[in-house]
Amino acid sequence: MKVIVLGAGVVGTAAAWFLAKAGHEVTVIERQPAAGLETSFANGGQISVSHAEPWANPTAPLKVLKWLLKEDAPLLFRPRLDLQQWLWGLGFLRECTPARTRHNINQIVNLGLYSRGLLQELRAETGIRYDHLERGILHFYTSCKEFDAAQESARIMREFGCRLDMKTADECVEIEPALAQMRGRIAGGSMTPGDESGDAHLFTQRLAAMSAEAGVRFMYGNTITKIARISGEISAVHVIGPEGRAVTLTGDAYVVALGSYSAQLLAPLGIRLAIYPAKGYSVTMPVADPARAYHVSLTDDEYKLVYSRLGDRLRIAGTCELNGYDTALNKMRCQAIVRRTREMFPGAGDTTQAKFWTGLRPATPSNVPYIGKTRYRNLYLDTGHGTLGWTHACGSAKAIADIVSGRAPEVEFAFTVG
Repeated sequence: MKVIVLGAGVVGTAAAWFLAKAGHEVTVIERQPAAGLETSFANGGQISVSHAEPWANPTAPLKVLKWLLKEDAPLLFRPRLDLQQWLWGLGFLRECTPARTRHNINQIVNLGLYSRGLLQELRAETGIRYDHLERGILHFYTSCKEFDAAQESARIMREFGCRLDMKTADECVEIEPALAQMRGRIAGGSMTPGDESGDAHLFTQRLAAMSAEAGVRFMYGNTITKIARISGEISAVHVIGPEGRAVTLTGDAYVVALGSYSAQLLAPLGIRLAIYPAKGYSVTMPVADPARAYHVSLTDDEYKLVYSRLGDRLRIAGTCELNGYDTALNKMRCQAIVRRTREMFPGAGDTTQAKFWTGLRPATPSNVPYIGKTRYRNLYLDTGHGTLGWTHACGSAKAIADIVSGRAPEVEFAFTVG
């Protein structure tokens, strides 16, 4: 079949790769001049199956109230005259029950384990390199209360097949010696030895290049204006090309992988997706002192930050701001990340050369993405991955390639069915 993929972030590019491997003729439409230039550009870099506890959990409502309007809060909800935002917020609250949290952890772990395995297979098959490290992820806690509360979600993750080992403060420092100067403040941690890290932007661009060599057509600089329908199927995609010329593209099947913009594009078709942009930040800086810099990928529970080592660079990312589609950098939030990094790892990075970035992560209230069919016979979804697009990209891609090809996916997951 001729398949048109909408979006060339890590999710869309991976979908194109696996669709091509399944024997389809694939075209990818992307408004940017190259792949991986928006949400995939400077994310946290973690392949984190262990990051499976959704934002919506029984402890979340009180935390959100505590952080409300606090400018440097890890999760900042900025109330707006925006119906989509408030509907998303109500959906978020509905997902905060223990039963829903357990269900969502199951979905996220299943997809994460499957996806991580496929990424490893892809790496072995192609030799693709992207500053990846296979040293696991250490999640550390500076609050005894939060560390104690984490035991239950860790138990659920282990039950669903994610190897996650609880660690004492001394064991955390043994795993990552760069934490030594913070030893007195660490309450404990958890280690997922099978998790990884790597540069998602580099991966996306190299996978796009390999996909193009395999016959995938990438149409960069093309902005999608409309998805046209006739009766119960999609008939065409209308785009504006790089020179301002209107172009109509047709295919046998269409896969939407447009991240935060998926909901806007699909609303005129009567498809309502509970996706809202969660604005995240990252800081990238050169390593200044290798002896002080971390080598294991880390998650800082108190500040909701992740730390990844990308070659000779340090990447620190996190925080979440629910503030519509605004992509302006908030200096206060950027500096909060730098302050925490200096506090945790003094002298490790050259903060004078820090590069700041922000991107819109396509968040669902449950943190579970939309993957599968829609009410239209030839329209499919691969979107809404939130903070886990890099983690779930390959698993989502293989699953959607199977669904488009008329096969049942190999992973247990609540796929959309139309």
